[in-house]
Amino acid sequence: MNKISYYLKKYWYAYAFAILCIVIAVSLDMISPLVTKQVIDNVIVGGEVDLLPKLLGMILMISVGRCIFQYVKELSFDFVSSKISLKIRKHLFKHIQRLSLSFFDKNNTGELMSRVKDDVDRLWAAINYVSMLLIEVIIHTGLALFFMYRLSPSLAIIPTIVLPCVAILAFFMESKLGKIYEQISEENAKLNTVAQENLSGVRTVKAFAREKHEISKFLSHNKKYYDLNMKQSKVFIKIYPYFQLITKLLPLFIVILGGYQVINEDISLGTLGAFTEYSMNIVWPMEMLGWLSNDFAAAVASYKRIKKIFAEQPVIKEIDEPVVLDEVKGAIQFDNVSFSLNDKTILSGISFDLTAGKTIGIMGATGTGKSSIINLLQRFYDTTEGEVRLDGVNIKDMSLRQLRKSISLVMQDVFLFSDTINENVKMGKKYLVRQEDIIDAADDAQAREFIERMEEKYETIIGERGVGLSGGQKQRISIARALAKNTPILVLDDSTSALDMETEHLIQKALTDVTSTKIIIAHRISAVRNADEIIILEDGKITERGTHDTLLQAKGYYYKTYMAQYGDYLKDEEILNNYRTNNKEVAACQ
Repeated sequence: MNKISYYLKKYWYAYAFAILCIVIAVSLDMISPLVTKQVIDNVIVGGEVDLLPKLLGMILMISVGRCIFQYVKELSFDFVSSKISLKIRKHLFKHIQRLSLSFFDKNNTGELMSRVKDDVDRLWAAINYVSMLLIEVIIHTGLALFFMYRLSPSLAIIPTIVLPCVAILAFFMESKLGKIYEQISEENAKLNTVAQENLSGVRTVKAFAREKHEISKFLSHNKKYYDLNMKQSKVFIKIYPYFQLITKLLPLFIVILGGYQVINEDISLGTLGAFTEYSMNIVWPMEMLGWLSNDFAAAVASYKRIKKIFAEQPVIKEIDEPVVLDEVKGAIQFDNVSFSLNDKTILSGISFDLTAGKTIGIMGATGTGKSSIINLLQRFYDTTEGEVRLDGVNIKDMSLRQLRKSISLVMQDVFLFSDTINENVKMGKKYLVRQEDIIDAADDAQAREFIERMEEKYETIIGERGVGLSGGQKQRISIARALAKNTPILVLDDSTSALDMETEHLIQKALTDVTSTKIIIAHRISAVRNADEIIILEDGKITERGTHDTLLQAKGYYYKTYMAQYGDYLKDEEILNNYRTNNKEVAACQ
């Protein structure tokens, strides 16, 4: 991550211009009490009434000038801080996109949303109005003290003593609030996660009548968030009254001591008036220190959390000069591959050689590592042992972009974006897929019929995650997306589980015309029976391999699955054949 100082240096000219505007605006503010001094000493006390129009004109011009420069100052700070926060949010999001899947296994969506949105917003506040007011407070205080000492060094000692006390209070409050803000941000992330998960899974919540439980869980985190905010408020209200007390007593002491000096004729009445105005002017910077400490503490806490994400590095990295193939044909080799995650062995000794254009079927019980093979092929994770090769090249030596763009994946858990059907299907090659390709892909995926029945057809906007579509319709759009991408490798991860047998058969028939290398993960025999090779996984190892016929003869897991799925049908066939045979024998006897 680029430090904040990097952005400040990059836009130094904008900040320099804004600071110049602050200096001019504050300088005009400081001239105003001197005009007041002239009004009191020369017009009211001295009786020089002729000077009044000129002095009032000066006050008007000072006010107008101050308004202009204050406006330009705020506009400059808003512009540059918005630009910086835009870049920080952009870099943060791009960095998160670069991170490996293992990072997302450990961090939930709600927390990451809080970092990208809330924490960057607090940084924006720090480099916008917080920094602007801090600079203004420093300049304002410095100039006010300068003019105070010019008017009356003895009276100026009072604010000089008071200011360090206020600074100590502000520092103390910032240190107290910093820890609390870290806790508030963490709880905010948890609250976002609970809300995001609940709203995404609202149908599941309603289906299991868990509304009461989910509300209770949300309210629990909401109460913690409330308690932390109250803790922050208690710190603030304990310390902030001291700021107000000091700022209220300061002008009072100045009026009392200054009045005594006027009586003794040490200073003029106009000097006391101007000095009192300066003391009132120096009050708001003191009060602002409390508020600014509060916001600054929040920004520091947010900056630490953002830095923590930037400190994360992708586990999966390209080598300095990755291999880029002229053409990916799609030959895949798993050579004695083993894979462990979180000290748990998932795959062990997996080997197979898939020639380009051929098909392999992968079966096994849930949790045997079928999807892990696909995760390794796409290099979402790296192998613990062994090699995965594409067209003879170790995928660790390949460009990640070329590797993943060469694979079309239909996942078991279908994810569709809240966009048109067109945009969801074109996602693989958004700017390359023609409308005819989309229609052909939808036709092969048996999705064309239901899409074209919709009022907006391919421009129909589907809801979040495909809300409004059935499970089978979502799977068919997902298959269409993979087919439209038209890559050398096609992976189907239990992609027809929500489809009826007839639709699945039609899709399987269409897939036979696809020339890509195909990896089909399935629980249904019908999905893999025509594969060139079928492997059976058990406890992360290959326990059976062969074609449909050879695996049936082996009478292992594949045979048992076949009988479980087709046993009743085979019995009915046997009964029917026996019936036909018996009828023929009876007819022959007659």
